[in-house]
Amino acid sequence: MQQIGHWIDGATVAGNGRTADVYNPATGEVQAQVALADKDVLDRAVEIAAAAQPAWAATNPQRRARVLMRFVGLLNRDMDKLAEALSREHGKTLPDAAGDVQRGLEVVEYCIGAPELLKGDFTDSAGPGIDIYSMRQPLGVTAGITPFNFPAMIPMWMFAPALACGNAFILKPSERDPSVPMMLAELLEEAGLPKGILQVVNGDKAAVDAILDHDGIASVGFVGSTPIAAYIYERAAANGKRAQCFGGAKNHMIVMPDADMDQAADALIGAGYGAAGERCMAISVAVPVGEETADRLIEKLVPRIEALKVGPYTAGDDVDFGPVVTAAAKENILRLVQSGIDEGAELVVDGRDFGLQGYEDGFFVGPHLFDRVTKDMEIYRKEIFGPVLSCVRAATYEEALALAMDHEYGNGTAIFTRDGDAARDFAKRVNVGMVGVNVPIPVPLAYHTFGGWKKSMFGDLNQHGPDAFRFYTRTKTVTARWPSGIKEGGEFSIPVME
Repeated sequence: MQQIGHWIDGATVAGNGRTADVYNPATGEVQAQVALADKDVLDRAVEIAAAAQPAWAATNPQRRARVLMRFVGLLNRDMDKLAEALSREHGKTLPDAAGDVQRGLEVVEYCIGAPELLKGDFTDSAGPGIDIYSMRQPLGVTAGITPFNFPAMIPMWMFAPALACGNAFILKPSERDPSVPMMLAELLEEAGLPKGILQVVNGDKAAVDAILDHDGIASVGFVGSTPIAAYIYERAAANGKRAQCFGGAKNHMIVMPDADMDQAADALIGAGYGAAGERCMAISVAVPVGEETADRLIEKLVPRIEALKVGPYTAGDDVDFGPVVTAAAKENILRLVQSGIDEGAELVVDGRDFGLQGYEDGFFVGPHLFDRVTKDMEIYRKEIFGPVLSCVRAATYEEALALAMDHEYGNGTAIFTRDGDAARDFAKRVNVGMVGVNVPIPVPLAYHTFGGWKKSMFGDLNQHGPDAFRFYTRTKTVTARWPSGIKEGGEFSIPVME
């Protein structure tokens, strides 16, 4: 059986004994074992990173960017290999896996602009013979704790700007699908990244706590559930670390009466069921405005949902989505489905009995559609993270808007309408971090920033875009005077610009 270790000092190293099973979600079989780091492994990784980082920081930004340029070429070269490894451990389809890699690659491409993005400000003659200028300097050793659902994209969202800024980076990926992060580390080595600048430490909570408590780590990034995001943010802050922690979501899509109903239904199919719903930007709540709108939408959705093809990634183009990542995830989804039934929601499409010949032990969940869901139900309040779409009927636009605004999560939302005034009002008023107008999954491109509001995000700066370069640097401001002559005696007052 394959043994997956850690990537430390430019090489794969074995673990210290503890391991976790890595499953093939389509078959339910254990296909590998991954090492789980303890504090000693983390300490060694940080020590090596700290020793290597000053030389990397002293490398000019253009040369650091060239490493990322070569890395982009290698990602394109190995796209199929990365997608296959990702699908094998996560379960998502090959096109979806390739998209995972591609969206990470785009952030790397953005970070190639580091020489421009790291420029400071300069004010000439701010006072008599005085100039003021600022510079952006790296933090030192930084760290990221990334989730199972995007094992390529989110690590690259974190380590690409961190490395471009001159930091070393400790990556703690999900232990459920660790192969792709290890492959990314190998590709960075091939691209010319110095040894020790990127370390991959596989592990569980023990590794996470070791990262949070380590004095040598200056910042921590995290993506995962809200309770864990809050825990990591609080513990990191208590230990004096900079932190950006992204949590759960419950994304609403408002469907106005004037919307193109076919367009809205197609959008909900992709946004609600793609990747088996295991996306923080998945639409899990449809909010049609008016009973007639709701009836029309349900009529359009049902045949589309019933036609969805569920199966292993090896089936190629014949599959719309694959299994969920673990047996525990499947069990939790089905428990929440049952809670919806028990609380009185109408189960229009029932995927509980889905089975696939030859894959009886796989973690497959069929698609579900609930109608007449109310905001007090557990399936509305909680993030299901599975192929379950809930329809909450709203009588008016204001009621629909209030649903998105009152929910504790504020990651993403969307409105489908032909009315520009309604769209503009919605985008301006809704208290959600990412808004789509006739776009169901409004994930910004790499040169804008990604981040939610409310309990979907803890911290002050978003991921990728300009915020990433602010997060991974400190600003130093220098006030300099070059006088033509030296005055006798000292000055005891604060300098004033005359």
